[in-house]
Amino acid sequence: MARVNRCIELLEQGQPIYYTGVEELSFESGRALAGTWADFLSLDFEHRPLDVIGLSAFMDGLRAAGPTRSGHPTPTVIVTTAISGISPEEVYVNAWQIRHLLTAGVHGLLMVHARDPGAVRAFVECCRYPMTQAGVGSGLGEGLRGSAGQNHPAEIWDMTPEDYVMKADVWPLNPDGELMLGLKLEDRHCLLTATISTTVPGIAFAEWGPGDMGMSLGYASRHDPPYPPEMAAARDTIKGACDSAGIPFLCGWNDESMNAAERARHAIEVIGARIIPCGPPGEELAVAGRALTGRTMPV
Repeated sequence: MARVNRCIELLEQGQPIYYTGVEELSFESGRALAGTWADFLSLDFEHRPLDVIGLSAFMDGLRAAGPTRSGHPTPTVIVTTAISGISPEEVYVNAWQIRHLLTAGVHGLLMVHARDPGAVRAFVECCRYPMTQAGVGSGLGEGLRGSAGQNHPAEIWDMTPEDYVMKADVWPLNPDGELMLGLKLEDRHCLLTATISTTVPGIAFAEWGPGDMGMSLGYASRHDPPYPPEMAAARDTIKGACDSAGIPFLCGWNDESMNAAERARHAIEVIGARIIPCGPPGEELAVAGRALTGRTMPV
């Protein structure tokens, strides 16, 4: 095992990564999902009550049933927060959520409606410890995460608390970091600042959020293709910003006229996605995508 976070390991190998959502948060559900087919498990606290107690139990269950077949302590877990990136003030006021989620032992966070690059910088700062200096003074202030919460996540990551505080830094800014921070650039306002937001030091990936982007452009329900021209242009803008920043683009292709292999090929080869959601058809899409790119790491 080269890393705690197998998604970073795969991305560094040039491999796309695949994820699925989690509904139940308990020790038992964690044990059941420790052998998941997905590269990472996505938890949504944007649209459900914030349940850090359940999340902590879930992470304990993952760890108790580990390691994974790939040799990592647990599958990667990335949480979507309810914190919007509309202003730095909103991020700072709600930074307690960031601290609690990271203390549960997760491997990444995703911020919604990332309109303001200042909010993105605040997001990164709130996820870091103050002694990690990469990027500080070159677009970032010092980290704001405090001591005393490192024991539990260190257990989840199978390391000492001293090692955890050094490893729990943001990748790829810190090449040895194990945290992935992502942005949802999911409304028309985000389009205006996407190029700046994606280049904030410490951001690992971004997505365009078609459901919310469609609403922002006047459509009640346009989550899945086919997309009107202005939505396709919005997706291309976000993809272009990711390419310019050198970070992976998160995007699926839920076209019901295509089978799983066709969807995987379209997402990887046509759109250029490197992080791919696997709603229906689920595992079948991941299997097809891994075969397409010659994936060798077991899941």
